Amino acid sequence: MLRSERYRHFVDYFSKHQPEAETELHYTNPFELLVAVILSAQCTDKRINQITPALFARFPDAASLAASNTDEVFTYIRSVSYPNNKAKHLVRMAKMLVDVFGGVVPADIDELQKLPGVGRKTANVIASVVYDVAAIAVDTHVFRVADRLGLTTNATTPLAVEKQLVKYLPNNTLAIAHHWLILHGRYICVARSPKCEICPLTWFCRYYERTHTEKALIKAEAQKLKKAKDAKRKRSLDGISRELAKRSVDKNI
Repeated sequence: MLRSERYRHFVDYFSKHQPEAETELHYTNPFELLVAVILSAQCTDKRINQITPALFARFPDAASLAASNTDEVFTYIRSVSYPNNKAKHLVRMAKMLVDVFGGVVPADIDELQKLPGVGRKTANVIASVVYDVAAIAVDTHVFRVADRLGLTTNATTPLAVEKQLVKYLPNNTLAIAHHWLILHGRYICVARSPKCEICPLTWFCRYYERTHTEKALIKAEAQKLKKAKDAKRKRSLDGISRELAKRSVDKNI
């Protein structure tokens, strides 16, 4: 199947079945989303949504967060991953937001990346979600699912994945495609054991094609049989070793 066909099938399916896909992070304004996305690095959205209500109540805007300090912020985010570093990033980000951008979250991706704790992925999320910029953020879910579906080829870095997705996806779908890929990766195309049995995309998925064809299944069965034979052989050798050891002990007695 041509890659252009995979893209067409991908867009057609999700446009029909998830036309309003959006981030699962809870926020009410650009500042809150920026904070939540910074916190979400290597952490689940569920965990972030648990701690942000109290955090946002204490720091409703950039000015209040900028006036705080790392130790205080840490007390609100201690349960997320890497809380020490994230507390530092948040305080420094808020100060720069106030001093350089007048407390307003910028829309430009390059400007966003100047903020402490904001990489290209976070900048793309803010630009696309808040300001409808034609950009797509690449996280681990997007990286994995795009590769498995066959939307990307030989893309070994997030930037390479982003460039291929931007090249082939229609501009007006870039922002929502980010959520399509994330949600599919979070609930169906999971990292360790993808749920191919309930996936509606297997008919054009390169990963499924590679792992579930007759040849692939025969190879998997052969590997399974070999593993079973090796385990049986090991048990037999272990039994012989134990018997020899027992005889040696009896002889010495």
